Amino acid sequence: MRSLKMQILILILGSLLLLAVSFMGVLGWYMKDRALAAAIIKAKTDLATCSEIVDRTYPGPWRDQGGLLYKGSVEITNNIPLVDHLSGLTGDTVTFFLGDTRVATTVRGSTGKRAIGTKVSAVVARTVLQEGQNYLGQANVVGQIFQTAYEPLRADDGTIVGMFYVGISHSYDQVMIANSLKKMALLGGILTAAVGLLAWFFVQRVVIKPLHNITMGTRDVATGHAAEKIDVAGPSEIGELAGAFNQMVERLPLSSLPEKGPSVSDPDVSDPGMSGPGVSDPGVSDPGVSDSAGSDPFARICGSLDSKGLPKGLNEATLRQIIIFLSDKAVGPVSAEEVAEGVRLTRVTVRRYLEFLEQCGALKGELKYGSVGRPVKRFSRTCQEVFTDVGSQKAK
Repeated sequence: MRSLKMQILILILGSLLLLAVSFMGVLGWYMKDRALAAAIIKAKTDLATCSEIVDRTYPGPWRDQGGLLYKGSVEITNNIPLVDHLSGLTGDTVTFFLGDTRVATTVRGSTGKRAIGTKVSAVVARTVLQEGQNYLGQANVVGQIFQTAYEPLRADDGTIVGMFYVGISHSYDQVMIANSLKKMALLGGILTAAVGLLAWFFVQRVVIKPLHNITMGTRDVATGHAAEKIDVAGPSEIGELAGAFNQMVERLPLSSLPEKGPSVSDPDVSDPGMSGPGVSDPGVSDPGVSDSAGSDPFARICGSLDSKGLPKGLNEATLRQIIIFLSDKAVGPVSAEEVAEGVRLTRVTVRRYLEFLEQCGALKGELKYGSVGRPVKRFSRTCQEVFTDVGSQKAK
């Protein structure tokens, strides 16, 4: 079963991911419409610009002379330099039509050759040639979709002799949309990560950590140790839970806690699954050096105990649990917080056991100073062979 921390993390990340995907979908739909409108406006503007350039460069009326398109005295049919120049200025495809047939164009067919001699679509021909109106919008240009603008070419008497066209490939707005979405995705990813981290730190501080402290305090009470009050500010449900725990700690009668831990010689308190008798010789004061404590490594570690057993507030089951953790996990100096996390008890409780083991000579404590913050006391083994014996005994 997943932990609460993992469930909250999945909820936060899932919600942010769903929000990001929804946002990108809406943005893509919006950008598609905006890009389409921008392409049509560009085509309309480029058509007017190119028409002005042609009129100023080649004065005179449009006319059909012997099946060839002329502007004044200049032949436009097969005038490739003209259409290439206009295309270079605008970035569009450019075409001159005589009737509904392309006579000069930058549009290329599937073979890569200029599509001279091909026909315009029926919809465009009807709108421009028959109705005499400009055409703006999508059109099929030699098998490809373009955002287009067409206008009729009129002779002196008003007769429509052909058409002038500029077109923007459909890939233009697709590239525009793709580039915009990439930029928005990058920005959205950064913002999502930032919001996710802030939310996670908030949940960790306000929910997870207080619950963890309450859980550890409850474990202390369940194992017969005195628990400290938990400070959780605010009227939230977590604060109410912490308040209830603090009331329980206040009202818990001292008589319900053991006056002293059970003797290490009492076999009835041994943790299931952990073998070994209690202390056979409580008078030994130097663990790991004298063998008079018997073969039990727990008794060797705690050989300095008097006949009354463990100090008040400590019990053998928890002591064994901490010693086994140190024998299994700790390969170097450890702090009380690290051990507490491993054995699932509060740091304060674990610290008492570590200091007891330090008094017994099994551990050595040393303050470590960092660049900032308080110094941290770290404990290291002083009788490695005893902890090795504990690991061997547990394996049996």
